[in-house]
Parts: sequence; structure tokens; C-alpha cells
Amino acid sequence: MSCFMGTRIAKRVLLIGWDAADWKVINPLLDQGLMPTLERLVNQGMMGNIATLDPPLSPILWTSIATGKLGDKHGVLGFVEPDVQNSTIRPVQSTSRKVKAIWNILSQNGLKCNVVAWWPSHPAEQINGVMVSNFYQKVKGHYVDPWPLAPGSVWPPELADTLAELRVHPAELTEQHLLPFIPEARNHFDMRYMPAVNMIANVLAHAASVHNAATYLMRTTEWDFMAVYYDAIDHFCHGFMKFHPPQRKGIPDELYRLFKDVVTSAYRFHDMMLERLLNLAGDDTTVVLLSDHGFHSDHLRPNRLPKEPAGPAFEHAPFGILCCKGPGILADERIYGATLLDIAPTLLTLFGLPVGKDMDGKPLLQIFKQPPEPHFIESWEAIDGPHGMHPPEQQEDPWTAQEALRQLIELGYVEDPGPDKKRAMEKNARESNYYRARILMFRRDFAAAAEILERIYAEDKQLRYGLSLLGCYQQLRDAEKFRVAFEEVKKFKEADLVQLDVMEAALLLLECRPREALQVMKRAEEKSGHLPHVHVHLGRMYLRTHRNDDALKSFLRALALDSQLPAAHQGLSIVYLRQGRYEEAAEAALTAIGLQYHQPQAHYCLGEALMHLQWYEKAAEAFEVCCSMMPGNRKAHLWLIELYDKHLKKPDKAAAHRQFVAERIKGTITIVSGLPRSGTSMMMQMLAAGGMSLLADGQRPADENNPKGYYEYEKTKRLLTDASWLHEAVGKAVKIVAPLLVNLPPKYDYRIIFMQRDLDEVIRSQQIMLGKNPANYPLALAEAFKKQLEKCEAMFRRHPNMKVLHVRYADAIAQPLETAETVAAFLNEELDVEQMAAVVDRSLYRNKMPAPHT
Repeated sequence: MSCFMGTRIAKRVLLIGWDAADWKVINPLLDQGLMPTLERLVNQGMMGNIATLDPPLSPILWTSIATGKLGDKHGVLGFVEPDVQNSTIRPVQSTSRKVKAIWNILSQNGLKCNVVAWWPSHPAEQINGVMVSNFYQKVKGHYVDPWPLAPGSVWPPELADTLAELRVHPAELTEQHLLPFIPEARNHFDMRYMPAVNMIANVLAHAASVHNAATYLMRTTEWDFMAVYYDAIDHFCHGFMKFHPPQRKGIPDELYRLFKDVVTSAYRFHDMMLERLLNLAGDDTTVVLLSDHGFHSDHLRPNRLPKEPAGPAFEHAPFGILCCKGPGILADERIYGATLLDIAPTLLTLFGLPVGKDMDGKPLLQIFKQPPEPHFIESWEAIDGPHGMHPPEQQEDPWTAQEALRQLIELGYVEDPGPDKKRAMEKNARESNYYRARILMFRRDFAAAAEILERIYAEDKQLRYGLSLLGCYQQLRDAEKFRVAFEEVKKFKEADLVQLDVMEAALLLLECRPREALQVMKRAEEKSGHLPHVHVHLGRMYLRTHRNDDALKSFLRALALDSQLPAAHQGLSIVYLRQGRYEEAAEAALTAIGLQYHQPQAHYCLGEALMHLQWYEKAAEAFEVCCSMMPGNRKAHLWLIELYDKHLKKPDKAAAHRQFVAERIKGTITIVSGLPRSGTSMMMQMLAAGGMSLLADGQRPADENNPKGYYEYEKTKRLLTDASWLHEAVGKAVKIVAPLLVNLPPKYDYRIIFMQRDLDEVIRSQQIMLGKNPANYPLALAEAFKKQLEKCEAMFRRHPNMKVLHVRYADAIAQPLETAETVAAFLNEELDVEQMAAVVDRSLYRNKMPAPHT
């Protein structure tokens, strides 16, 4: 027994992979009694969605399932890889994986493992058990031709001959095997459709070969862990989902009648194979069935696919299926918030082994009747032992990969490299780097992703590279680079995309032009209102300006098109919070989390809703999860401090969060500045009306010069000698006159709203306020003010922690609503812009300079 092994929950584990399986197809079949085996599995255990990763490419995803790590860690970055020895490309192989898979960890802990056809698993690894690689089932040549196993397909090699005999050649299949997939062929068949029938035969034969190997090993070997992967549903869907009911516009009647049953029959065939697997496994085996992503089967099916490598992946849906049952597993319950990254940590927990802290997933403790306490180690990569991984220097003969590469080309996942091998290798390198950048974006490491994308976009001006780069600049809030790149990307001839409209709206928001951004999104809605994400983006834009009713309509429209959009449910949660509908807010946040667990903002919304419902323990749990995902979320920490101090009476926890905020969160301060009498008090009043917290003490009362108040804080006057009080302004707005800005310490981030007013008007107003004759114009003072303003502008350019919005006082008076929208966009705060505009009093513009005579 391994020294790492604790309490073992599972006697044995059977892990089954159905590539691209989707509940949207399965549920109607369950209702009709057409998948009885899966129905029993669901009733005896737990089921739910499992969120895929980005990019949703199967070799990357199945490797993440097996390792619990994202692609930048595990090293598999696409369908193909360079074959340096032969200056070409080949299908990705197991030698590309840089970290241990679950079977390597189990092997080095003395557990027997069988792995069949996992993608990628060629060449087979020398694990403690049997491995049959994903090249095993590939067909080469005609039925009468020799069909040797590709070298390295089986470990241990002495089983190769036996397993080779279990393979099924497509030519062995008769019409009785194929007619369940195309029953209309009994009545009428046109030879023009023979290539499609051959595809059905090929996919079916591959699945049968994999199934034969798996069931043979389950019957004849001792095993603790059995993993088998079927790619047939994915292949059937890519080939025939276009014919799946209901009949789509543009699909000829004859083709629809002939091929409409293929996808349904594929699922039923898998249900039959599942029955055999479960019978062989026995009731004492823990079973986990999952897919790596879903497949659009309804109105969300794309009308066309982009002409790019891995273009078929646009047919993939963001949620796959997950079922599990066995001793100690809850029955007839749902799983919420699972991701592909959680499978390996959960398998380790089932075997009583610690989870590596370097894994990106978490154990799914919710599936257990009595949730265990998971244990952790720093990394399994540092633990030596007979794990069976390939040595780094191993090279493979590319001849064995030709058939697999041909199939990837036929399916549209890989472009035919053609005779130009050097060009193919360079293109493959760019593709791999593109997928690496997408993974980094999924990690939210946008700076690293942008660095990669800038390089490959400079080498090859492709629209998809440019769009991803725009996404990075948006998240980094780099408006200058965003604008330059956008102007170039929109010149692409194929750039008439709604995605570009969404990007333009995001750019306009960054440039504090919210009204123009809204017009762009409305144009996108008119053009592509059938796309749910358009309504999500429009809803978010309405949220920013407190148009809550409009936001609610947009999110509901999005959900009417696709009920599984986490962002739309999260948006609903925010709307309901603002409307005081706290139970609905909590429900919407829980739905968003259930679909996609790693959403810190959804956990925050859940915490706030539960706070108002006075469910303090649950609220604290939600805020803690938010802080674990987004440690810099200052508001969540502040809520936790209040919860632990006032309601839960846990002063130690409150102190820990208070210390974290003080030491590790830099904090952002909003400053309203400008020369005295330039409109700073009016802007403070607007922010207060919009719902922003102010730092003001009211010591200076309102008077005839400022009848609505000064909104000042006395301590700002000693900023020249004492800045120790500035922590009080974090998360709030404070008024500081322009000459004092140079004394701001660098430890905070500053958002400065700098009021600008005609200098003659400023001086005239000051003269009147001081009881002096406004006709006496102080030239020296005017020059001093000009120099102060120049110093401020120079300082703004030198300090990256200062973001500045210039607001003209005259514009704020003339166009208060547009000004409020611009300020809200700059602050990236959801302020009530209508209330902000309502407080602007044009009658107080009393020292306006008269227009010059002409």
C-alpha cells in the first residue's frame, strides 16, 4: 500500500468518456425510454452539466480531464504537433504531455490501471496494467490488405496480437449493422450518398474496436482503474447533426429523410455499449461517465463554419454531461458547478490519495454521502516512482500517424499540409501558440496572452488572431492599443461580424463614450438578435447606466434563446439585487454558479443576496469563495469583516480579512479635482446622487456661493504634510483641489475626474466669492493657474497609477445625462446616471462669460 494513501472510498473506478455527448440530445431519448442503461445510471447516482474549457479542442480537453491541469501546464496544445525529425506535422502524441496523468499517479501507488483509446495516448505508456493507444482502432487499407497494429499501440506488447484480432474493419459491417442509422435506405438509396455511408461504417467500426478491447480487458485482467474513451458521438455529430430533427432551412428533403436518425442511433448504440460495461464492472464499482463538451443540436447550430483550423469546434457547446454512481455516492441527485479540471482530483479522492496543489481543479465533494476531508501535496510531479511516463527524449516513427492524420483532415479539424512542409510546420507553431494564448485568456492572464498574440498576429494577419488580441486589450483596459488594433482588424473583408460590433462597443466604453457604445450594440441586436450573447452584452451595458428594466429584458431574451448562459443568469442576479428581489437574486446567482462554478462575481452576488435574507453563515461562505477566486475583491472582504464582527461573532476571521485588505489590496481612490470654482462641488453632488460613496465631513456649510454644499473633507487641506488619512478614501470619491494633487503618494490607484472651466470664468467666480471687483482681472493669478494646470497634465502622463477623465463644466451643464454616462463609464461603476443628471442645476451657472461680439 502507498504511503500516500488514506481512506479509500472506491474499490474500483470505471471512467467512461463519450466525446461531445450533450443532455439536450439525451434528455428526449431518456423520456422516450430509448436509453434505458443511462437512465438507470442517472437514477442510481448523480448527474449534471460539466463545463468545458477554452479552447474546446478534444486532445487538449481529454488531457486536462486526465491531469486536472490546463493545457499550458500539461503541454498538449492542439490536434497536431511538429515532427522535427521528418520536417512535417503529425497527430499529437502522448509524448507531448509534460505531466502525470491519473493512471501514472495510480500506477506509482501500486494500483492496476487499464486505459483504452484515450486521446492522445499513442505511443502507449508502460503503466502498471494495460494501455491501448488511440492509434489501435485506426483502419489502414482495404479489408483484404494486411492490417498490422501501429508499433507502440499496446502495452505490454505481448498483448498486441490478441488485441489486434479484436478490431473491426468497416468492410465487416453489413447492412444490418448500418440500417439502424439510416432506416430510410431500405426503401430508397442513391449511390451518390455512399461516402456518407462509408463514414458511418468507419466511425462505427472504430467504436466497436475500442469497445471490444475495453470489454476484453475488463473480463481478463485485474484492475483498480479502467478508463475507456469513445470518439464516435463527436464524429457522428460533425457529420450528421445538420440533418438532426427538426429539419433546418436549406436541408434537402431527401437528405433529411435518409440521415435524420444517425445522431439518435449513435446515442442508442452507446447506451448498448454502456450496458455491457456496467455489467462487467459490477455494482461495487464506482462509475464516472462524462463528455468533454456538448454539441449544438437545436437553433444554436451554426449556419456555417469558419474556414480555419479546428473550425468544426464552433459546433461544440459549452457544457458536457457528467454522471457518477457507486458505493458512497449520493443517488438521484444533481451535480452543480463541475468542470473538466475537477475529474482527476475527484478520482484521487476516491482512491484516498492526496490532490496536487498544482492541479487547477478541485475534488467534487458534493457527490459523496459523507464528504471526505481531501488531502493535498505540493505536486505529484515531484514524487518519484514507477509511473510509466515516456522519457522526454523519446521519438516516434511518423509512419504510424499517417492514418490518424488523414482522418483529422477529412473531419476538417486539420488543414492538409500539402507539399510545403516548412510552411506547414510554421503554421502549426502559430496554431499551437494561438491555443496557448486562448488557454492563458481562460486563466485570465491577459498580459501573457497578449504578448503571444501580438507576435503571431504580426507574422500572420488572421482575423481570429486579431479578435483574440482585441479581447486581451479590452480586459487589460488598454484603450490606446485597443483602438489601433481595432482600426486594423475592421478592415478585414470578412470582418462583418457581430463579434466586431461587440468589440467596438467595448472600446467605446473604454474611451468613455457610452452613448455611442449603446448605439453600436443596438445595431448589433438588429443585425444578430438571434444570438444570445448579443443580448447579454446589451444587458450589461444597461446595467452600467442603471437601466434595470431594460437590462432585465435583455437577459431574459438571452435566456429564451439559450437557458444555459451563466452570464445571463448572473446579470439577472444583479438586476434582482437592485430591485430588492433577494430570493430571486440568490436563485439566479445559484443557477449561474451551477452552470459555471468559477464566477467570482456570481458568488459575490449570492453573498449579497443572502446577507439581505439574513442567512449570514451562507453569505459568509459565498463571499469566502469569491475572495478565494478573486483575492483583490475589496468589497467582498469588507462584507466578510462586517459579517464576522456583527453577526457571526468571529473576531479572528474579521481581523484576518482586515489585515489582508490593509496589506495586500492596493485600493482605488476616486478624486474630483480642478481649480477652485471649476465645478468640483457639482461633480461630487452628481456622484452622490448616482450612488457612489463620498469622503466628506460637512464641516463647511452651504452658502450663497455654493447653495448645494461643498462636499469637502477637512483633512485634504493638509495633504502637503500628511497623507496618512488617504486610506479612508479607498473605494470612495473625495474632492482635492488641483494644486495638491502632486502630493498624492504612489501606494494607491487613482481615478481622477478633472473639471475644466473657462479660466476667465473661474477667476471671475473666485473674485466674486472673495468680495472683490470682478472687473479687476489678476493677470499674475491667471498665469499661475495656467502653470498649475500644465503641471497636473505633466504629472498625469508620468504616473501610470493615475487614470484621468477631463470633464468640461459647460458640457456638464448643457448635457448632464451624457456627462453622467461618460463619468460612469470612466469609473467602470454602475451608477444611476439619470439621478446624476437630475441634480445639475443650470441656474447656478452664474458667471458664464458672454459670447464675443461679431
